[in-house]
Amino acid sequence: MAVRACGLIIYRRLQSAPSSKVADGIEYLLLQTSYGTHHWTPPQGHVDPGEDDLQTAFRETQEEAGLQASQLTLIEGYKKELHYPVRGKPKTVIYWLAEVKDCNTAVKLSEEHQAFRWLKLEDACKFAEYEDMQATL
Repeated sequence: MAVRACGLIIYRRLQSAPSSKVADGIEYLLLQTSYGTHHWTPPQGHVDPGEDDLQTAFRETQEEAGLQASQLTLIEGYKKELHYPVRGKPKTVIYWLAEVKDCNTAVKLSEEHQAFRWLKLEDACKFAEYEDMQATL
């Protein structure tokens, strides 16, 4: 049976950004795992029994990054599904897009992650490494 996980791609708008280039003022949150290859990923995790996908995404974001649902604005119409093998088993990860309401909100990592970074899109794609995650960003 396929493993199912859900998460949020979180971004913030920097207040000091010039209005001429909106993309210059946007940064994406990536977390570095404290296990395995120490890869970088948005907050995400496995769906618990009785939980719907979006509940999982918000719960995992709170657990892994310390960000509450009330601190985020979910962007309507954005939902991406990734499919890839993990240890020989198929995995599905569903991501929604969310903006942090206050760009100065603190990130509080769980033990699952050893570092986090707010990155411009180009840098986030470099850190993400996997092509499907780069395309999703």
